[in-house]
Amino acid sequence: MRQGTQGSAGTDIPDPRLRGSRVPPQSRAAEVARDRGLADGTGAVRGEHTHSETPSPTLGFARAGGPPSRPRAVVQRSSVRGQILDALRTALLGGELTPGEVYSAPALGDRFGVSATPVREAMQQLATEGAVEVVPNRGFRVVERGARELAELAEIRALIEVPVMLRLARTVPAARWTDLRPLAEGTVRAASTGCRATYAESDRAFHRAVLALAGNEQLVQIAEDLHRRAQWPLVGGPVARGRADRVADAAEHLALLDALAAGEWDVVRSLVQEHFAGAA
Repeated sequence: MRQGTQGSAGTDIPDPRLRGSRVPPQSRAAEVARDRGLADGTGAVRGEHTHSETPSPTLGFARAGGPPSRPRAVVQRSSVRGQILDALRTALLGGELTPGEVYSAPALGDRFGVSATPVREAMQQLATEGAVEVVPNRGFRVVERGARELAELAEIRALIEVPVMLRLARTVPAARWTDLRPLAEGTVRAASTGCRATYAESDRAFHRAVLALAGNEQLVQIAEDLHRRAQWPLVGGPVARGRADRVADAAEHLALLDALAAGEWDVVRSLVQEHFAGAA
């Protein structure tokens, strides 16, 4: 999917939702018109100018200025932005979008068979999540993150989640923790696949379910945002931690549930603190 500035080809996004149906021609035309400012009278959208941009005849993840490649993969009209957002997140986690590189929304739009508008909308969401940053008149640069930032995020997550889990260990019945076991087992299966994106989603789902027992939706949302930020790849390689690390991380989820169900508070504290230390 990734394509270098000199035109080297990459691989496609591994997302089956992006295959099998084509955007209706009238909808496509309307999107292109809106994207070029013809439908609403506006000019360029924030992040890139579009006055002279024309859709590329070939497709692929292209850095700004680089020729795209690969056959077109189209998406269903419904939830176009959501599908593209999911696909871009998968590409980021898999290292198919490289930290420090700038990617053009029109080229990515051609890759998905849609206008640049939903791509920009998805990229703006990724910008709020700290994964990319806007480069005026060019596109979006994948943020370069180092180990220090990851350690800081792990520290903040621990400050939030450890006290909450200790409180829940004292108040939540054992049966409620048993109900979460399928989610914990799901993280083990996800880790064993070796797919970083699959594990990232499963890992967030488990932590989200645990924190939801506190009944504080704001807490869940803040923790989810921090967790997602902690999952973006580091500079120097798409995967900071290997498959074995993720398998061990997932196994800690099962051990944590056992300790929570048994009311073993000291074990819970130790497990959670080690869990976040390992995330750094």
